[in-house]
Amino acid sequence: MAMPYAEGDAPLIPRPDLSLPALRQAVATVVPSRLPEFFEDLQKAFVRAGDEDSVVPIRMFYREWGVVVEIERHPETARRLHAAELAINSADPAVRDRAVREAGQIVRAAHREVAGG
Repeated sequence: MAMPYAEGDAPLIPRPDLSLPALRQAVATVVPSRLPEFFEDLQKAFVRAGDEDSVVPIRMFYREWGVVVEIERHPETARRLHAAELAINSADPAVRDRAVREAGQIVRAAHREVAGG
């Protein structure tokens, strides 16, 4: 299943490689307000990698931020996700259930796209 993009939800930028320079540039372009979080997560990933003597935390960091960029580079998809995230706090259980399903669908689809379709 492809990313559930709305019609006309063309990407703002091409999908970046899962590398530090490419992801840093993509985050700076599509969601610059999250750059501090990006760098904080990067630092944590490298510390954890050193503590565990493993590259897995770094790969997980690249994958996580690849997913963020995959969603944010599609403005309508990002809008839908952010609306769902807000609706999760609704007092109405039906609204919460729809929001959880919507957010889950978007995030799972982004993970699939980042993993290669």
